[in-house]
Amino acid sequence: MVCRRLVLAALAAMPLLAGPAGAQEAKMPVVASFSILGDFVREVGGDRVSVATIVGPNGDAHVYQPTPADAKKLAAAKVVFVNGLGFEGWMERLAKASGTKATIVVATTGIAPREMADDDDDHGKTGGKKDGKSEAHGHDHGGTDPHAWQSIANAKVYVANIRDALVAADPAGRDAYAANAAAYTAKLDALDAEVKAALAKIPAEQRRIITSHDAFGYFGAAYGVELISPEGVSTESEASAKDVARIIRQIKAQKIPAVFLENVTNPRLIERIAKETGAKIGGELYTDALSDDKGPASTYILMIQSNVRTLSSALSS
Repeated sequence: MVCRRLVLAALAAMPLLAGPAGAQEAKMPVVASFSILGDFVREVGGDRVSVATIVGPNGDAHVYQPTPADAKKLAAAKVVFVNGLGFEGWMERLAKASGTKATIVVATTGIAPREMADDDDDHGKTGGKKDGKSEAHGHDHGGTDPHAWQSIANAKVYVANIRDALVAADPAGRDAYAANAAAYTAKLDALDAEVKAALAKIPAEQRRIITSHDAFGYFGAAYGVELISPEGVSTESEASAKDVARIIRQIKAQKIPAVFLENVTNPRLIERIAKETGAKIGGELYTDALSDDKGPASTYILMIQSNVRTLSSALSS
């Protein structure tokens, strides 16, 4: 009888003993709506999360068309991170179609949005500061600018919101998420100082950026750069002949030396403006998406550094 009891006890204990030594918990599945946001989530989540991105490198979230595979990603996720501010107009439909039970987290919560004023006399001009307030004139007639990540100060708000959401979904990872967020925030502080130092070397009157669509408003307000774009805050906007003609006149009158391509927009408009004004194409800027791993902007920090190098090279010469 004693032997039988010992055998039964041993059998009962076997599942615990037979488990793989040092087995790790499964990573928490989360989704980010686009590549820049996905990079933030990976930095904060670290080894505890598995991040799927809907709009990948060099993708344009303004005009993205979700796929059945995207619905599967949402259905499997515990948390879904979105930019908000009207950036992902397709997300609500996608979430409903997927039947996801995930928590939807708006990463821009707490950020003061940049409103695009409707101004026919100065269409498309953004950036700079006047009397302590950002100037903003938008092509899409009064919409909200969603490109908040272009300000590094705002990027830190994204990080804090992501940290809090991950802690809420996975309380056991609180210390890891807090440590990751703190370490990454320190890197962002260093990046902010780097950007300010680099742009300070460009004469103020030369700090003008001309791009296809109005994605650098927060950047301009943060770093004293004037932004000019023939299109609005969305790549869905189309520049009118009047807007293009105005920008061509402005480039010639102010002798603006360079115009810039974007990784998510068709280059033809900027190439036309460059041809008609004699301004050189200063290079490619990364606005709404990261580059792929082989490109110069595969992370948020590398993206900002790449943009600042491009601007400095074109505007300082």
